[in-house]
Amino acid sequence: MSARRNPPFGIVIYAAITLSLSAYFVFAAVQGDFGLFRRAEIEIEGEHLAEELVQLEKDVARMENLTLRLSDDYLDLDLLDQQARDVLGLMRADEIVVR
Repeated sequence: MSARRNPPFGIVIYAAITLSLSAYFVFAAVQGDFGLFRRAEIEIEGEHLAEELVQLEKDVARMENLTLRLSDDYLDLDLLDQQARDVLGLMRADEIVVR
């Protein structure tokens, strides 16, 4: 009858440490600061920022157009009339104000 021998204590310790380190590195690769989930969050945030950049570029282009139309080199009389009415509250002599 052969007696069953327990594995040496060093092998058990080695296996436990190896398993623990492997679990830690897998967790860090998925959940850590540079893990897969963080990468997905960064990509989504990048897409949102790209959309915001496009919107801001459109706003800047619109404002540049309005600024050009009010400059001395290019004067848009309709825009000037609109701004004089809105900002200064001016009106022409032949108009009637209805409140």
